[in-house]
Amino acid sequence: MRSRPPTSSRGLTRISADQPLTALALVQHDIARCKRCRRLRTYCARVAREKKPAQARDTYWGRPVPGFGDGSARLLVLGLAPAAHGANRTGRVFTGDGSGDFLMRAMHDAGFASLPTSRRADDGLVLTDAYIAATVRCAPPDNKPTPAEIQACQAHLDAEWETLPRIAVVIALGRIAFAAGLARFARVGLRMRPKPPFGHGAEYSVPGGPLLIASYHPSRQNTNTGRLTPVMLRAVFDRAREHLDSGRAAPRGESR
Repeated sequence: MRSRPPTSSRGLTRISADQPLTALALVQHDIARCKRCRRLRTYCARVAREKKPAQARDTYWGRPVPGFGDGSARLLVLGLAPAAHGANRTGRVFTGDGSGDFLMRAMHDAGFASLPTSRRADDGLVLTDAYIAATVRCAPPDNKPTPAEIQACQAHLDAEWETLPRIAVVIALGRIAFAAGLARFARVGLRMRPKPPFGHGAEYSVPGGPLLIASYHPSRQNTNTGRLTPVMLRAVFDRAREHLDSGRAAPRGESR
């Protein structure tokens, strides 16, 4: 099932007098207005002013970035944080940098994305049965949010997740997102004991909860070195597709 509400040029649900806001739209707008973390807000605003030479004429978003995708999604893709000159510029998660294109190729090949690239918030990209969110909603210096900043964003992840009632599979991109997924499970009473180790392709489930699949993050550090290849990431999304289509897939444990 595909849901494609009207959007602004930044991917947020449009506010208009003749269209009532959905619960998801309200959460998205609340995220975009967040000012909880002074260090992150200061950094994002500075990047938006100074810009990169290649994007000197662009108008940077420069605010917290909400999730993006299908409000009826069964797949949740959880990343780390916006890139300073990616989503912090475009206003849409995993958009405007190499990581976004790398991710979208795998999602497109597995039938979750209408385009194999994610370049601009107005590029026409539509996600089907999938929603992408970030553990931290502001671009952090050196891509390293502090534990306090991760904790401060938990409420945003909870609020967004709670408006997506059909989530059956979570793909966590990287160790921080994997830990955030486990922490979310614990907050709603879904505890895994012993604590599952992170490993690319590892799958874990708990009765009453979604299947959790771990993946390396599609950062340049991983993709340029071959630690994460297109085939590896495609396999993760194929596994998610298999689970969603069958409804009977069981976790296979850790694979390396």
